Amino acid sequence: MTPSVCIITGSSGLIGSQSVEFFSEKFDTVVGIDNNMRAKFFGEGASTEWNTRRLMNAYPHFRHHSIDIREEAPLETLFKEYGSRIRLIIHAAAQPSHDWAARDPFTDFTVNANGTLNMLEMTRRLCPEATFIFTSTNKVYGDTPNLLPLIEQEKRWEIDAKHPYFAKGIDEEMSIDKTKHSLFGASKVAADVLVQEYGRYFGMHTGIFRGGCLTGPNHSGAQLHGFLSYLMKCAVTGDHYTVFGYKGKQVRDNIHSWDLVNMFWHFHQAPRQGEVYNAGGGRHSNCSMTEAIDLCEQITGKKMNYSYSEDNRIGDHIWWISDVSKFKSHYTDWEYKYNLVDILQQIHANMTSGHL
Repeated sequence: MTPSVCIITGSSGLIGSQSVEFFSEKFDTVVGIDNNMRAKFFGEGASTEWNTRRLMNAYPHFRHHSIDIREEAPLETLFKEYGSRIRLIIHAAAQPSHDWAARDPFTDFTVNANGTLNMLEMTRRLCPEATFIFTSTNKVYGDTPNLLPLIEQEKRWEIDAKHPYFAKGIDEEMSIDKTKHSLFGASKVAADVLVQEYGRYFGMHTGIFRGGCLTGPNHSGAQLHGFLSYLMKCAVTGDHYTVFGYKGKQVRDNIHSWDLVNMFWHFHQAPRQGEVYNAGGGRHSNCSMTEAIDLCEQITGKKMNYSYSEDNRIGDHIWWISDVSKFKSHYTDWEYKYNLVDILQQIHANMTSGHL
């Protein structure tokens, strides 16, 4: 049998490294692409080099390459090396922050959109039968969720119980047009639509996963990105945390990186062409900022050092819960493994055992 290869971009980040761990048991070779741009985006405290070293030491069939996905030539060399042996591409590399994108729109767009185009073209030219999975974002919907009928409760905003989204969350039918995305959201929309189009136009096996808050113990959280990870980091160290807007009652669903990567695995076994899925914690795993602070204080046994700013981030969601029922209807064996408390306890255990 021909040896199988899985290529993962952003392989030292949260979803990428979880993918390396997961798929190292299922492929003969896992090839990681990561040039630690997270340190450029968010500073040395967000560097992923520690994770690169960990993966290289732990997984003998893992091959790491420090390649910039904006550069076509080194990608082409890499794809040609493995050719038709490539069965799966997980594209998780990105510039992931609203605020950072506004500071440097060219870098944001070229990483998120042009980098995705490069990956798609390498796949189409050199391994067109492979499955291509793209880690998109719920920010493609812009601030349209903020127009939903929301009700203020003691510690969270919640949608009106009579609304169709109350039971399961927001589905894929919500429009991505006529809304404020942030520049980050716009660059991810461009990539999202490209991946859809390569599936529909070229008949490639492409899946788009619009994530809620993606989280887990391998996250290198920073103030501008990595909500639960950075919050717990501040809870452990006593560093100051700023809550931005919406009275601290904004709601996010949180999905463990393992549960998301397991979605990728199910999709790969029966791939579709240009299919879009919302992928978050849903009603199974969600919290407001205030509720998350309460949980962090319970787990650490310490009061957090935080303050509140009335200025919410541009385009930020007041309430987001993903409806994952479309994916579950296509892949009926998939279920969540972790909930919110599991996630926070794992993050805390990882941080107190030596890595911050």
